[in-house]
Amino acid sequence: MVGGAGLDRAAGPVPPATENLSHSMLLPGGACCAGLARRSVRTLLTRHGLSALCDTAALAASELVAAACRFTPDREMALRVRWRYEALRIVPYDRHPAHASPATAEECRDRRSRSMWLLAAAVDARGGDWGLAPVLTPGGGTKSWALLHR
Repeated sequence: MVGGAGLDRAAGPVPPATENLSHSMLLPGGACCAGLARRSVRTLLTRHGLSALCDTAALAASELVAAACRFTPDREMALRVRWRYEALRIVPYDRHPAHASPATAEECRDRRSRSMWLLAAAVDARGGDWGLAPVLTPGGGTKSWALLHR
């Protein structure tokens, strides 16, 4: 049955709202990615009614993506921005190869963590959290994140 009860043909797309913020994008890798992430996050948050988080979230996105670019230069990465459980999650996934040695993997993780001192300061100042972990796939990779509350 076409045009049944309860169907509104003129409904159109759902307008952006805080509750439906869930976007993923692929970034090409390289020096331009941090700026792309920063601008994209600002636009998304503004459109979804989260302008108060723009400065910290844009900084977090650019720092996370810049670190990923330093450790996986010129490799495509994914960036996910999502509002869930009253918090904003910014999560890049890069393609950093898995290390054969656990000691080397830990040293690499420590080096990356130390490089994100600006991210740590900004997120901590807002009462948020951040971190990184290996992606559990055969090809390796790293998932890093920032969690910001309104």
